[in-house]
Amino acid sequence: MPVSTRALQQMAIYLGIVSGGGCAVMYYLMQQNFAKSEYYKLAIEELNKNDTALEALGAPPLHIRNIKLTDRNNHVDGKSARIKIPVCGSKSAGYLHTYSVRDGLQKRWFLQEAVLQLLDGQQVLVYPFTEDKDHQH
Repeated sequence: MPVSTRALQQMAIYLGIVSGGGCAVMYYLMQQNFAKSEYYKLAIEELNKNDTALEALGAPPLHIRNIKLTDRNNHVDGKSARIKIPVCGSKSAGYLHTYSVRDGLQKRWFLQEAVLQLLDGQQVLVYPFTEDKDHQH
């Protein structure tokens, strides 16, 4: 039984919509996996502790956006994680650039550096936070 061109067109449209929707869901789920990761949470905790960074953003409220998976600044392997987290407050927005390493024995992530880069070019060192040159947290 021959299939009409119209039926093939409808099937192609339907499959395109289903495929596109599936890709969108996968992309969203991958973003959520990043947000649940230890290296991501450690960076956000440090941002929330840093009054200077929160003041510059105009937070609270602090809004944390999903990372862009296609951004080449985001790189994670089993030993290190370098991610760029979009954040914004009521005054400004920017990116929290983070670098973490994973301890091979303890299988835990440790934040090494977090810098808030605001859209106006201002930078705030979030971690390691230093009160003065001789004292580090």
